[in-house]
Amino acid sequence: MDNLDYGIIGNCRSAALISKTGSLEWCCLPEFDSPAVFAKLLDQEIGGSFEIKVDDAYCITQQYEPNTSILVTKFNSAEGAFELHDFMPRYRKEDGSYYAPPEIIRYVKHLSGTPKFSVIYDPKLEYALGETKTYIKEHFIASLTHEVKFDTVFLYTNFDKKAIHSGAEIHLTKNGYFLFGYHERIGLPTVHNVFTELERTRVYWLNWSEKTARYSLYNTEINRSAITLKLLSYDKTGAVLAAATTSLPETIGEVRNWDYRFCWIRDASMVIKVVSELGHKNMANRYLKFIIDLMPDKDEKLQIMYGINKEKKLTEETLDHLSGYMGSKPVRVGNAAYEQRQNDIYGILMDVIYELLVKFNVDVENGQELWSITKGIVWIVENHWKEADKGIWEFRSEDRHFTFSKVLCWTAIDRAIKVAKILGKQHKIAKWVPLEQEIRKDIMANAWNEERQAFTQSYGATHMDASVLLMESYGFIKATDPKFVSTVKAIEEDLCHEGLLYRYKNVDDFGAPSSSFTICTFWFINSLYKIGEVKKARQLFDVILSYSNHLGLFSEDIDFKTKRLLGNFPQAYSHLALIECAINFCKKEDEERVIASMW
Repeated sequence: MDNLDYGIIGNCRSAALISKTGSLEWCCLPEFDSPAVFAKLLDQEIGGSFEIKVDDAYCITQQYEPNTSILVTKFNSAEGAFELHDFMPRYRKEDGSYYAPPEIIRYVKHLSGTPKFSVIYDPKLEYALGETKTYIKEHFIASLTHEVKFDTVFLYTNFDKKAIHSGAEIHLTKNGYFLFGYHERIGLPTVHNVFTELERTRVYWLNWSEKTARYSLYNTEINRSAITLKLLSYDKTGAVLAAATTSLPETIGEVRNWDYRFCWIRDASMVIKVVSELGHKNMANRYLKFIIDLMPDKDEKLQIMYGINKEKKLTEETLDHLSGYMGSKPVRVGNAAYEQRQNDIYGILMDVIYELLVKFNVDVENGQELWSITKGIVWIVENHWKEADKGIWEFRSEDRHFTFSKVLCWTAIDRAIKVAKILGKQHKIAKWVPLEQEIRKDIMANAWNEERQAFTQSYGATHMDASVLLMESYGFIKATDPKFVSTVKAIEEDLCHEGLLYRYKNVDDFGAPSSSFTICTFWFINSLYKIGEVKKARQLFDVILSYSNHLGLFSEDIDFKTKRLLGNFPQAYSHLALIECAINFCKKEDEERVIASMW
């Protein structure tokens, strides 16, 4: 497949990727970070897939049911037509909890005639590490492995199990289903109750989307991105994943391949800030609980990332038996970056704590815990802000004094002061204001490069870095400040190529970057908007929207030449930044409408 033309389905426990021809090619069960059951995405030969095959006479189209995560693939030919409705069940039970089993349902809806298809059902448990054997049983098809560890999955269907197992042609005359799950069912499914699961899941997503704020522009894009962010959230703990995949390369054939099925404090906090803006309080509250649970000791340092079940050790390994996406090795599971120090996470976390206090008036009990976290973060920043770190881009070589990290240390103290004001803790303000001023003075003295007329990547450097654009977003500098305007222009000149941005151009641990980091382009568009170049920003925004896949989804990167999607998918970073841009344009539109109505 030449592009990441996949749709994501999920239920806030796990997720799966399905190609535009209806082939299920990535799924980890029972949870997001479990070993893959289908991984054709990472190895076309041995990865495993669950495919619906039709001949070339069929026209195949795909779209989401509006305002849901239900993916509909339509197969149409002269001999007949049918639809494949793919989803993972999720709905509220009578006791108020959510039903979200580790199951994928593929509901086959007969539309006309007698369409024909065959099935390639080829699960490969434990990342295909060893043999998976499949057996036809009375009520289901069972697949199991015991070479790495014992594991099983089950397929229930009303179609002929022997035909599925052998790949024989199936003639469709009525509705049918495939129910693929991690556990053996107690009660056997039927077409009727599978359809009921579909209806309940549809209602859940329609109700969820109804709570998403509506805007004057880009509602379709905003809502699809919001649903995608929801699909990357893990209900059990409140964690938010960076992406649903591992080892999709930033550049084809290179080694920038990482496992993103974890919760980065930075990424997740940015996501929560955006979904809070859209009105989704429950996601915000669950994430705050996740953070509170991670910080039992008042002076404990936060890691930059955790497992979705709060694991602290995320040992990185390679799966050398897998050939990788389009031959891009290695395939990695785990992520060694968990051991890095990145000082920016404290400011990003304090920013979201402050925003949630303002928006949702967090209850007193949580307020007390958040105040303890606030004091703990200030203590950590006060004692460590002068130290070098790995930075937002996780350089694996030597530590540096990154401008973004310093700005976010300032942000941590600035937001802590604001939180102290909200909670009436006046005695702390007098102590923290001098620290805030000291950090600000240090940044202004050391991050500004007179020769480049810009704030650069790190102290004393000449390299540009897209993360510096966030200085304005976090309130460190005003958009009208000549130094910020000059920085935006310098970054455009140095990092912008045909409307897409490099995050930086200097050589890192793996050479020079060669693809565009999608979130950076959105940051640049926002910065143009902020400095008054609204028309140009809007034009660039519409252009980058056209680079999404057929379902409006984005990965981490975009190839400069071909505009194909690269990197892990779908990427929370990209979708949260898309929403931020769209909301800004909507606010501008609303302002202009109000002004026009006054005249």
